[in-house]
Amino acid sequence: MAVTVSLVALFGLVLFFLLRSHSLTAGSAFTAAGFGFFLASTGAAEPINRLVTALVDAIPAL
Repeated sequence: MAVTVSLVALFGLVLFFLLRSHSLTAGSAFTAAGFGFFLASTGAAEPINRLVTALVDAIPAL
């Protein structure tokens, strides 16, 4: 668990700086994928899923 949280923090920080500097390359895609992969295995995954579900449910159906 400690290694996963550390990797989430590292990938999140790198992704933040890549997006801020507008350096959107293949490396950025790898960083974003790694961030998502490690974030999904932390305790933050369930609250994020609930938030996204609530947002989708709040949008009226067309």
